[in-house]
Formats: sequence, C-alpha cells, structure tokens
Amino acid sequence: MLKFLFEGAAASLAVFALTLLFSLPLAFPVAVGRMSKNLVLRQAVSFYLLIMRGTPLILQLIFIYFAPKYLYRFLVETFSAGRPSPFWAFLQAILSYNRFTAVIIAFTLNYAAYFAEIYRGGIESIGKGQWEAAQVLGFTRGQTYARIVLPQVIKRILPAAGNEVITLVKDTALAQVIGVAELFHAAQSASAREFSTIPIFVAGFFYLVMNWGVSAFFQAAEKKLSYYS
Repeated sequence: MLKFLFEGAAASLAVFALTLLFSLPLAFPVAVGRMSKNLVLRQAVSFYLLIMRGTPLILQLIFIYFAPKYLYRFLVETFSAGRPSPFWAFLQAILSYNRFTAVIIAFTLNYAAYFAEIYRGGIESIGKGQWEAAQVLGFTRGQTYARIVLPQVIKRILPAAGNEVITLVKDTALAQVIGVAELFHAAQSASAREFSTIPIFVAGFFYLVMNWGVSAFFQAAEKKLSYYS
C-alpha cells in the first residue's frame, strides 16, 4: 500500500512544483496587463481572469485535455480534404499532449490568474509617495522597483500567496479527473483493493505534512521580511 501512496505523492509533488514553477512568473505579466492603460489589453486580461476564476478548475482540466483533440478532428475534417501533409502532422503533435501535460497547463493557467490578482493588489498598495521620494533621491524606475517596492510587495502578498499555495496542495487531487494517478487516486485505488479506509486517512496525513511544510516556509518568510512592517 505504502509503495503506491508514495508513487502517488511523488506525482502530486510534481504537479505542485511544476505549477508553481510556471504560474508564479506567468502571473507577473498578467498582473501588468491587468493594470495596463491600454484598454484592449486590459479587457483581454480581465476576460482571461474571469474565465479562470469564474469556472471550476475541474472543468478547465477536462476542457484543456479533451478540447484540442476535438478541435484537431474538426479542422482535419473541414480543411484537409483527406490529404495528409506535414502541417497536419505538426498540428496533431502540438494538440495531442498527454494527461500529465494537460494537468500542468490547466493548473498553471488557473493559478496564474489568482497569483496575478494577488500581485496586482500588492503593487497597487504601495503609495505613489514612495515612487516620488525615490525619484527625488535619484533612483531609476528599475532601482525603485527592485530595492523599495518589490520587498514591500512580497511582504504584503505573502499571506494571500501562502493561502493559494496551500490550496494548490489540496487541488492536486483533481488531477485524477483525467486519469493522472496522483496521491488521492492512489489512496482510493488502495482502499478499494484492501476494502479499508486506512489508505484514505494515510493520504490525508500526507497532505497535512505537505501543507505543514508550506505553512512553515511562509511563516519563516514573513518573519524574515518583518522589518518592512
């Protein structure tokens, strides 16, 4: 039983780590676009945020995994006229990604939307007076952002970001919807084989330990940046 649970936990950790790796940096240009003075860009980003935050992650997983296959079939039937070509082979290679890749894409797009709004709130909470004071002192815009604004933004967004990361640990269980054998899927399978609920509780303990680690990390980070209070 433990072997399957450890394998599932490894898959969950992979989803967790890759989602953070891609969503945290992606969220920054999304946040910038959300604050842009360009109306078209701002509205496009707002629409993306509405879709990502307004629909369930489970639905996004299903859509991102199955929609490209149906799209490819539709395009081939409509435009290829039964003639194979390198273009259609290339398009099929792009749209025919596996289940794990679909999970990473869906989680990244979803969490980037939430992190973007957290970033935006942190950036907009910095008073304009700090920018003006830095300009008077001779700081460039990049230096002001890196040395004055960014440390304060990180301090202010840590609690909200920590909540999202904790939620991400638990949301990895949704990967089973499209057949990715993560921790909860492994626990359910073991429970069915052994006619016991013990694997489910063991999986719960795994999630608890992972979230304890996340909480400890963010508490330490908040303490380290406490001098910006």
